[in-house]
Amino acid sequence: MNPWDEAYRRGIAPPWDIGRPQPEFVRLADAGLIAGRVIDVGCGTGENALMAAAHGLAVAGVDVAPTAIARARAKAQERGLTETEFHVWDALDLGALIERIGRFDSAMDSGVFHTFADEDRPAYVAGLAAAVRSGGTLFLMCMNEHEPDWGGPRRVTQAELRDAFTMERGWSVETIADARFATNEDHPWLRLQGSAGGSHAWLATIRRL
Repeated sequence: MNPWDEAYRRGIAPPWDIGRPQPEFVRLADAGLIAGRVIDVGCGTGENALMAAAHGLAVAGVDVAPTAIARARAKAQERGLTETEFHVWDALDLGALIERIGRFDSAMDSGVFHTFADEDRPAYVAGLAAAVRSGGTLFLMCMNEHEPDWGGPRRVTQAELRDAFTMERGWSVETIADARFATNEDHPWLRLQGSAGGSHAWLATIRRL
């Protein structure tokens, strides 16, 4: 069973599926910081990827959930963004996909890094290093340690980000800033937590060396 796919098959959208792009990534795209050929890792139903495509960028979205990818492809058709690519793929094996589809100038991670156990982080970081060209940029948003402990994803510290994305692994962490994840506040789990205003997050800008 694929638990990520099951989350999209239930009667209500999962907490992270808000039906629009994350505002922090809209801001980055509007500022021209997300540029060139773009990969959205853990793209879900495609809102961030399609937002980047609407800015005129060439975009590929990757997710392990077939149901989410099917919905993303349907949205691309409905919005006339048919050149956007969507692939069902495991983010921990990203390098194998990159061998087929080529490298990228920018990468987006909206809530993926914080899903991995410590032992899986090196494989994910290596896959991203394979995906992003030298001089390219990864924009990564993850839940941080200031979010109350109501369950859900792991909380990530700035130190953990810096430990994962080291020069030895081909990265330079340029900035880490406070941010907020917009969430699906209609989800009963989040209503119980009183999460109005979104979840506390770090938004990191990480340069590929």
